[in-house]
Amino acid sequence: MTAHDTDALVTAEWVEERLDEFQSDDPEYRLLEVNNPTVTADSEYTPYEEGHIPGAIFFDWEEDLSDPVTRDILDKEAFEQLNAEAGITEDSTVVLYGGGRVPNWFALFAYWEYKYFGHEDVRVIDGGKPYWVENDYPLTTDEPDFSAQEYTARGPFENIRAYKSDVDQAIESGVPLVDVRSPEEFTGEVIAPEGLQETAQRGGHIPGAKNVPTTTVLNDDGTFKDPDELRQLYEDVGIDENQSVVTYCRVGERSSIEWYVLHELLGFDDVENYDGSWTEWGNLVRAPIETGEAE
Repeated sequence: MTAHDTDALVTAEWVEERLDEFQSDDPEYRLLEVNNPTVTADSEYTPYEEGHIPGAIFFDWEEDLSDPVTRDILDKEAFEQLNAEAGITEDSTVVLYGGGRVPNWFALFAYWEYKYFGHEDVRVIDGGKPYWVENDYPLTTDEPDFSAQEYTARGPFENIRAYKSDVDQAIESGVPLVDVRSPEEFTGEVIAPEGLQETAQRGGHIPGAKNVPTTTVLNDDGTFKDPDELRQLYEDVGIDENQSVVTYCRVGERSSIEWYVLHELLGFDDVENYDGSWTEWGNLVRAPIETGEAE
C-alpha cells in the first residue's frame, strides 16, 4: 500500500503480484511504459528494448500520444485506435510507468490524457521505472503481442484541461497558477531544461504564477511524498483545496505530474492542466509575462 488513499497510485509490489494478469491476452489488465526517448536518452533511463516490466507495451509520448501536425494531443478517434491496436478496452485496468529526469514524467501525461478521454480505471506505479529497476524487480526484453480489441472513449472531458483563454480568465479572476518548472525556468534565466530544445521565444512565467517545481513533490527514491508534505508545499504558496488551480510547464507533461498530485492524490476538485504551457504562452505576441522571483 502507498501512503495515499487512492487506487490511482499503486506500488511496485502490487504490480509484481499481478504479472501473470499483465502478460495475459485477456485485456482485463494492461501495462504501459510511456516515455520520450529523445528526452530521456541522456538520463539514467533503461530503454524499453533493453528491459521493461514483463507484459508492458511501449508508447512514445511524441509519436503515439501526440499529433505532430496540430501540436496537440490525439483526437478521440486516434486515441481509440491506439488503444484498440494495443489490446486495450475501455474497461481495462491500465497501469502506467516511465522513467526520465523525473520518474513517470511522460507516464503521468498519459494518465491525464486517459482521464481526458474518460478512461475510468487508470493507475500509476509509484516511483516509476527508476524505482522498479533500482529495487531489482523483474525485467524482460520480450515484447508482448496482444490481440486487438475494440475501444470506445467516453470523453473528451474538458473540465481537466485549460486553454489559453482559460489562463487569461485565471489571471483576471485570481485563480492560482502553478508553474512546475525549475526555478531557473520560472525566473527566465533559462527557457528550457539543459539539453532540451528551447520551444519559446521568451523566458519567464505567467503573471501571478507560483513556482512549485516537480522535484519537490517526490522523495529521494522517486516515490511521491506523503499527503501532509504535499499539501504543505501548496499551502506555502497560498493554495488550498478550496480553490480552482491551473498547472503548467513547458509543454504540459511535467505539469500533468502536479495536476495528478493536486487532483488525484490531494483531492482538489477543480484542477486543470494547461498543456499548451510555456511553448504556447512564451511565443504569443503581447502575452504578458513576468521574470525574476515570485513576490
